[in-house]
Amino acid sequence: MSISAEQFRDVMGRFASGVTVVTTAGDGGYAGFTASSFSSVSLDPPLVLVCLGRDAACHEAFVSGTGFAVNILSASQADLSVRFSSEVGDRFEGVPYKTWVTGAPVLDGVLAAIDCRLRAVHDGGDHSILVGRVERLGPVAADAEPLLYYRGAYQTLG
Repeated sequence: MSISAEQFRDVMGRFASGVTVVTTAGDGGYAGFTASSFSSVSLDPPLVLVCLGRDAACHEAFVSGTGFAVNILSASQADLSVRFSSEVGDRFEGVPYKTWVTGAPVLDGVLAAIDCRLRAVHDGGDHSILVGRVERLGPVAADAEPLLYYRGAYQTLG
């Protein structure tokens, strides 16, 4: 049975997911992208994964880097999701952030952030699967609602 990309996208779009902006610091400066393909992998050691398209302009910065931060967006941050998924010049211009252990930007006001050392990069077809060991994490805006993605659109709880 042949499965088309459209069918696959439609069925997978029925799985609600959170929305993140994943960032890194490299030789060429900061890089970042929007991702909903993010998951915990292991508690001991603490590992997470995120998937990045091989054709993304920032792909090389992530696979050749040493670390990344996963910024979990709140319901009020759909604009950041759009910004980091579009072709804008400097995605970080005017976006306040701080850095933690790895030097990757942790965006101000996010629901939570996870700072990781890059542990492995695996082949994931047209994506690379980045596995990171968690070095620091924490809620940043503990009382905010999450931004969700479902069937091709942003959603909120409730």
